[in-house]
Amino acid sequence: MQQRRLGKTGFDVSEIALGTWQVGGRWGDVFSDANAETILNRAIDAGINFIDTADVYSAGMSEAAVGRVVRARRERVFVATKCGRQISPHVNAGYTVERLRGFVEASLKNTGLDALDLIQLHCPPTEVFYRPEIFGLFDDLKREGKILNLGVSVEKVEEALKAIEYPNVTTVQIIFNMFRHRPAGLFFEQAAKRDIGVIVRVPLASGLLSGKFGRETTFGAEDHRHFNRDGAAFDKGETFSGVPYELGLQAVEELKRVFPDHTPLALWALRWVLMFPQVSTVIPGASRPDQLDANLAVEGLRALTDAEMAAVRDIYERLIKPSVHHLW
Repeated sequence: MQQRRLGKTGFDVSEIALGTWQVGGRWGDVFSDANAETILNRAIDAGINFIDTADVYSAGMSEAAVGRVVRARRERVFVATKCGRQISPHVNAGYTVERLRGFVEASLKNTGLDALDLIQLHCPPTEVFYRPEIFGLFDDLKREGKILNLGVSVEKVEEALKAIEYPNVTTVQIIFNMFRHRPAGLFFEQAAKRDIGVIVRVPLASGLLSGKFGRETTFGAEDHRHFNRDGAAFDKGETFSGVPYELGLQAVEELKRVFPDHTPLALWALRWVLMFPQVSTVIPGASRPDQLDANLAVEGLRALTDAEMAAVRDIYERLIKPSVHHLW
């Protein structure tokens, strides 16, 4: 497993990591501790040493499973969790120093860890990024030994650029994939300048870039790919990267012609993300052990050629950019 430096955290992390939104099973299924522990242990066995979770994933059960497995292992495994999305309604006024401190202390108790390697604000409203007192709290928590680093998870490039103005922000978690190119511009430039670790989420555009979906594909009632395509529950950019489903299918067919061999499109999509040196790690999720194994196969995949990179860029410019580039 190749490793990259996670910005000014100083951590050397596996370039393929694990996101745990679905680690207990598919969206809508009852959380399975056994499934979660199988995936987590297999990931660590394979050399993954960075695991991303959140206090709201499966109502805290994902976070608890991560802590339980990491505590039982001898390897140094970095745990990143997130806070803020328990606030309801999820608005700027709900963000207070007292509430966020409570969330961090609850995550420490839930994971059983002595300190959190990385705590991230979990896609807060844009206004929160303009409130220094919120970011100052995490300096206090670091002095108290409860956290080692602060990061942010964002929806928009604007939020990422504002966040990294705060000296104590060490990482940014952002959507970046073949259907979401905008972060590769000004944000990557500034992240490199400020030594910010870049954690890439939603690298497969909610599975659309797996190449396995079609017009006939259906999703369960509890699956956000069914109910959130228009942003009914949360930012629609989280679902298929905000790309209209039919348009995404069209773009996928063109991508398959760029990569016509027997290697799954998902692996080319992951390798494309890793072609950018500013990326520290990418966190595809897995709801089954075989999905984890499939993602790890990217480590044996060659780099994309200049012609392939240009072809991906052309498909984005023609089909995807007019719909999404200006929004995120």
